[in-house]
Amino acid sequence: MTTSLAWIDYLIMLIYLAFVLGIGVALKRFMKTSEDFFLSGRSIPAWVAGLAFISANLGAQEVIGMAASGAKYGIATSHFYWVGAIPAMVFVGLFMMPFYYGSRAHSVPEYLRLRFDEKTRGLNAITFAVMTVFSSGISMYAMAKLIMLLHLFDAPVLAMGLSRDWIFHASIVLSAVIVLGYVYLGGLTSAIYNEVLQFFLIVAGFLPLVLLGLKNVGGWSGLRTTLDGMGKSEFTHTWVGMGHADTNPLGVEWFGLVMGLGFVLSFGYWCTDFLVVQRAMAADSMTSARRTPLIAAVPKMFFPFLVILPGLLAIALPTPAAPAGEAVKGGVAEAPAIQGLIPAKVDYYTGELELDKAGKPVPDYDMAIPRMLLHYFPTGILGLGLTALLASFMSGMAGNVTAFNTVWTYDIYKAYVHPGATDNHYLWMGRFATLFGTVISIGAAYLASRFNNIMDALQLVFGFVNAPLFATFLLGMFWKRASGDGAFWGLLSGTGAAAIFHGLNLPAGSSAGIKGGWITGLFGAGPVYSFPTDMAQNFWMAIAAWVTCFLVTIVVSVFTQPRPDKELVGLVYALTDKPHEGHLTWYQRPVALGLLVLGMTLALNFLFY
Repeated sequence: MTTSLAWIDYLIMLIYLAFVLGIGVALKRFMKTSEDFFLSGRSIPAWVAGLAFISANLGAQEVIGMAASGAKYGIATSHFYWVGAIPAMVFVGLFMMPFYYGSRAHSVPEYLRLRFDEKTRGLNAITFAVMTVFSSGISMYAMAKLIMLLHLFDAPVLAMGLSRDWIFHASIVLSAVIVLGYVYLGGLTSAIYNEVLQFFLIVAGFLPLVLLGLKNVGGWSGLRTTLDGMGKSEFTHTWVGMGHADTNPLGVEWFGLVMGLGFVLSFGYWCTDFLVVQRAMAADSMTSARRTPLIAAVPKMFFPFLVILPGLLAIALPTPAAPAGEAVKGGVAEAPAIQGLIPAKVDYYTGELELDKAGKPVPDYDMAIPRMLLHYFPTGILGLGLTALLASFMSGMAGNVTAFNTVWTYDIYKAYVHPGATDNHYLWMGRFATLFGTVISIGAAYLASRFNNIMDALQLVFGFVNAPLFATFLLGMFWKRASGDGAFWGLLSGTGAAAIFHGLNLPAGSSAGIKGGWITGLFGAGPVYSFPTDMAQNFWMAIAAWVTCFLVTIVVSVFTQPRPDKELVGLVYALTDKPHEGHLTWYQRPVALGLLVLGMTLALNFLFY
């Protein structure tokens, strides 16, 4: 049975949207300087920064993408947390934040300028700006699918005689306008306080969904029994079957998982992605900045139960029978369920079901969470659940937009276009960057529509940008011999290696194009290698990018002139004073918190082995 929306559901969502815009209006009067707009004046308490740190990552990519991955890959998706997040979050808190916060850099690219040189900063600024608009576009795409599912624009669009694909276009624009409003007005502070609100909304909205779903299938043991009966026993284990790529849903062996996800992509994201680092840099002290990712890691390790389990439940539930004569009409809600509650994917341009190379309908795993909400939640509670979903979209889009406007203003515009302008001018440019960054993100939303799991798309983007960047950071922070020329050519080579790897290989069952194989496709040939899954290809592409960058940086650095030690104080680990925190109680000390978090994460890995 599917619940229909009532006026109370719409009212809850409208109140939420009015509230987030109200926060932006209320904070606008405090945005007097560029530092207020971009870094909240470095005045955010540790616990607020910690919740914003996790909430900035808790966007549509996580809520929709992790549920989609849960339905597609099973509980092995938890590796994105227990292997691919927590260790890196501990590392960034203990080792990276002293460099970021102590250098007083406004952004990650600015730190690269301080450590290496201007050209390395410029290259990273450009690639990072591209990545943020792609990530924001992915969130817009997910929100547009939700709006289509709710049929919010069906009546006005059809009344104007327009085709259904205009519903998708209108949904994209609406999602962009809402986020643009409160970030434009209140800057990073508005985004951070909205992210804290969104964190609690997401927990309140999805916890009942998980509990209802588990009750329906007989708890965790009932879910395992159901999946066993479907021939998906591997979906309830995290490490079983990781000895070979063909014996687990992710399609990758343990080395590719640990190296590709646990090291390259994970550390590359959490340690170098300005989207999350920016939240810690807004903290009110060095100690607060170091504790920020550690505080965030505690709720983060339990999020698989909140966002992955709904995907498992969605495929374990009986597939509802479609009404006789039902046809796909181009709207998401009309697509028939083909695997539990998971519907077939619909092409928004043709209104037809998308088919794979074998002629079978492609499952639209991104609809796992929305279909679960409509299936389980009654009127009123449905409004709360959908508001939580809206909150996740807002969080992801706002996080990327605030990161983009900072990097664009400080690392591209101020550095190369208009240096030496007044602070008010850069504040104006930051607001203008918010506007055109959002517009560019709209284009990225259409590219995201070519994937049936937005997490696949997101990790592909990270493989191009974050994977080689982490090699640069690792050498720059711990090897003072690394030179600016080495960093620049290493980054360029790493990104190039990712592009070549992507162009030569392709996931099984996919056609050459945005998913890969475009180089061999130009010559009418098949891919050099077909990976079992999109995610497996992403992991190995990231490894290729990291190794290339690491080696090229070392070789070039050996033959080029390094910077003198006196210029690297505070930028290289061996030349930086270590924070003294002996006066703090044990639970306030970052090292003690980090060890506690790692111990809890190790226990979870053993529990769900």
